[in-house]
Amino acid sequence: MTQDNSRIPYRHAQPKESPPELVVAAVIPADERIWVPQAENVWFRPLCLCASRGYWMNLLRVRKSGVLSRHRHPQPVHGYVIKGRWRYLEHDWVAEEGGYVYEAPGETHTLVVDEDVEEMITLFQVNGVMLYVDPDGAVLGYEDVFTKIDLCRRHYVAIGLGEGYVDQFIR
Repeated sequence: MTQDNSRIPYRHAQPKESPPELVVAAVIPADERIWVPQAENVWFRPLCLCASRGYWMNLLRVRKSGVLSRHRHPQPVHGYVIKGRWRYLEHDWVAEEGGYVYEAPGETHTLVVDEDVEEMITLFQVNGVMLYVDPDGAVLGYEDVFTKIDLCRRHYVAIGLGEGYVDQFIR
């Protein structure tokens, strides 16, 4: 008779160079202060700020209608719509609650939240950089994992959680 080993944990040490797991128990936080302001009525909630690989995962929350940003991604972006909906001016599809979006590298698009949407929350994984551009593609600014970390540090200091609060999300 063979022994069932399926419920026996791995018996060896994990690689010492491997960073600790990152577990976020409440992805949508009860404490509103965790949301980092990005623009008027636009916030993000950091989940993983991967400085070693140059990507970030966050929730984007929007509580207004209108054009948020025109931007380009040199690397792929993944999104899962948790609440509400949004679209890009350059496409004829709408990202709706429960839907998944893959954004191909090189795409330039303009994110819009329509007037009848009270709140939009989307989980995004952004790889590399987000380049903010004008209608002709001239670069106006950028975001990367390091600018996201800096924004979090400033916000968490300002609200009294301290600059080290963001460290729990950095890998």
